[in-house]
Amino acid sequence: MKKTLLAEFTVRPGSEEHVAELVKEYAARVREEPGNLAFEVFTKESSPRAYWIFEVYAHEAAFQTHLAAPYGPPFNAALQPLIEEKESVLTFLRPLGR
Repeated sequence: MKKTLLAEFTVRPGSEEHVAELVKEYAARVREEPGNLAFEVFTKESSPRAYWIFEVYAHEAAFQTHLAAPYGPPFNAALQPLIEEKESVLTFLRPLGR
């Protein structure tokens, strides 16, 4: 079964460009993971500091491999002081009616 989630965070004022670059670089690496099916980055149209990242992995094992990737912890460490939340807020999703 696919593993699907939404990661959300709000960028601190003044950090918009830095976060955009960090996320673009990270997204490129995640999209290369064999089990990654989607890693789509969005900002809220009415509030561009609000990020929503839609992620889909082929299965739980692919998601666990993603979590163990060596570039994840440095990305999260660099991101944490640039966002308003303590960390990205993760919401795990499942398809309706399946």
